Amino acid sequence: MTKLIFRTDQIKCQQFVYLCTAMTNMRYIANILFMTFAMMLSGCMHESKIVMSSSQEYAEFFDIVGQDTDTFIIVRHPSGRQPDTLWVSTPVKRIICMSSSHVAALAAIDASETICAVSGLKYISDPDIRCGTVKDVGYDAALDYEMILDLKPDLLVTYAVTGAEPPYVSKLRSLGVKTLVLHDHLEQHPLARAEYVRLFGALTGRMHAADSVYSFVRDRYNEQMREVNRATKAKVLINIPYGDAWYIPGKDGYMSRLVEDAGGEIIGASSGTSASSVISLEEAYEYSLEADMWLNPGPCRTREEIEAFHHMFPRFGPVARNLPIYNNIRCANSGGGNDFWERGAVRPDLLLEDLIAIMAHAKGGEKEESLHFHVCM
Repeated sequence: MTKLIFRTDQIKCQQFVYLCTAMTNMRYIANILFMTFAMMLSGCMHESKIVMSSSQEYAEFFDIVGQDTDTFIIVRHPSGRQPDTLWVSTPVKRIICMSSSHVAALAAIDASETICAVSGLKYISDPDIRCGTVKDVGYDAALDYEMILDLKPDLLVTYAVTGAEPPYVSKLRSLGVKTLVLHDHLEQHPLARAEYVRLFGALTGRMHAADSVYSFVRDRYNEQMREVNRATKAKVLINIPYGDAWYIPGKDGYMSRLVEDAGGEIIGASSGTSASSVISLEEAYEYSLEADMWLNPGPCRTREEIEAFHHMFPRFGPVARNLPIYNNIRCANSGGGNDFWERGAVRPDLLLEDLIAIMAHAKGGEKEESLHFHVCM
C-alpha cells in the first residue's frame, strides 16, 4: 500500500487536466490525480491520507482508491472510452444487487447482510437470500422504482450487458439513487471475475477478508492449472443452438480459457479474439465427428433430451459413439438461475476442478461423480 498526502491548494484544475491527458499510458498515476481532483470537488478533503490499492492482477475494468470513510471506484469501459468514477461513503450498509454474481461476491466475504434487495429473486441460488427478508425490485422495464426509494439503499450495483449503461441507470441517478455500473461479466480471465470480491470488500469495509478469499482462489486455481497433463488435449464440442444460431466462444473468451486451463480445446474457437462466432448446424455436426466430448448442451438434462432436441443430434459424434457429455446444470434452480454463473464467478477454482476431471474423463480416464457444478449425462 502507498500512502499519499495532498492539500487542496496544491493542485489546480488546469494542472490536473493537463497531467491526466499527458499521462494516459500511466494509469496508476492518472488515477491518483483524478481521485484527488474529485475529492477536492466533493469538499471532502482538506488534508487526508489516501490509500491507493495495488493494481488488479487480472481484472481490467476497475480500480479502487480509498481512505477510511471514502472510496472511489474507477470503472474502465471495454470500449476504451473515458473511465467513470463513483464516490461512495464506506462502509456501505445497504446494497441492491442487480446481478447474482455480485450476491455471491458479498456472500464470499461474509457480507450478505448488506444486501437489501436483488433483481429477480427466483434466479438467485444462495438459500440465505432466497429464503430471507431480501426484496425483489424487478428488472429492466419492470423495475420497481418506488420500492427502491423506500428501501433507501446506500448503493445499487448493476452491470452493462453490451458495455453500454442499462436505460434505467439514468432514471435511478435522477432519483438520487447512487448507482455503480460494472463490467465484470465482460472480463475474460476467470480470475479477473473472481477479483471483484476486492471491490466489494472495499465497499463494505471487509478488504482483509476479500484479499484472503481472492488470494486463496487465485493460488488454488493456478496450482491446479500447473498440474494438468497437457501432452494431449481433449477436443470439446460446446453449446447447443440458441434459436437459429450456434455460438462458439473465441479462444480468448471466458469459457475457452477455462477449458484450455483444464487441458481441453474447444473445436472451432477463433484465435485472437474473445468474441463468439456463429456456426451452422452442419458445421457443428462436422465438429462433433472429431470431438472427444460434448460440453454444456443447453437445457438438456439427459441424453434422451439431447436426441429429441433436433433430429440430427442422434448422429452427432458424442451421442452416436457414447462419448462423455457434461452439462453445467448440477446447481440450476427451479426459477431458472444457476449457481455456475453465481458462485462460480467468485470460485473459478471450483469450475476448473470440475473441468479438469471432465477433460481427464474425455481423454480416457475415469468418470468423476463428485463435481461441483456439472453432471455427466
